[in-house]
Amino acid sequence: MATSQPIGIFDSGYGGLTVMKEILRKLPQYDYVYLGDNARAPYGNRSFETVYRYTLQCVEWFFEQGCPLVILACNTASAKALRTIQQNDLQKLNPNNRVLGVIRPTTEKIGEFTKTNKIGILATSGTVQSGSYTIEIEKFYPRIHVSQEACPIWVPLIENNEHNSPGADYFVKKHLNNILGKEQGIDVLLLACTHYPLLLNKIQQFLPAGITVLSQGEIVADSLVNYLQRHPEIEQRCSRNGERTFYTTDSAEDFDNHASIFFGQPLQSKHLAL
Repeated sequence: MATSQPIGIFDSGYGGLTVMKEILRKLPQYDYVYLGDNARAPYGNRSFETVYRYTLQCVEWFFEQGCPLVILACNTASAKALRTIQQNDLQKLNPNNRVLGVIRPTTEKIGEFTKTNKIGILATSGTVQSGSYTIEIEKFYPRIHVSQEACPIWVPLIENNEHNSPGADYFVKKHLNNILGKEQGIDVLLLACTHYPLLLNKIQQFLPAGITVLSQGEIVADSLVNYLQRHPEIEQRCSRNGERTFYTTDSAEDFDNHASIFFGQPLQSKHLAL
């Protein structure tokens, strides 16, 4: 058994750092290892099979690092790979380990924020095409009507540090107008991509009054606190030295230069060849 047993946090790139930042605020005592698969990003427009294969490979790597718990802090991976990994692969890889995603914690809570029972999902093309949010929300809140809008240009805008530029205005307004035009009375918009919180100020600037915008980081962090309380058999295996290690499958220098935008502070990563 590894002496260090960190909690693994996975994303196709940088976005999962917005989730990790919130998790660290709630649970700073644990060790964490973050992996961004930047060399193969973005996942949002890739097939189910490709996303599953990439995600499984990264989960296997986390388990090799001694992680008893891995969080897929990526909506596309959660939508396209999580269920298959949980049902088909976990028993073979390590039946005592766990892999969790970001979709279920969000859908369990989302009904608490709407008065009209009409919500909008802003996400990558892959997450929208999977229908995962519609399916999961139906389980918990069958009366809620869900409208979805794919925003494929938002991630490149953010990763090229253009999200605060005037040039981003057109694409933010375009997708907000599209989603609000699909259903009268939408009063909650979910940012169902971990990159999108970086556009929050601009999104709110162009929204009419009375619409709540939800980011996932705090919801997922609260859910993890609850999960560890309910599952002491996992919690007790997580090491507590306050250590954070960051890996990227692309250039570590490039990752470090961009990552502080998402993480809120400088960090140093290591290159991982998969």
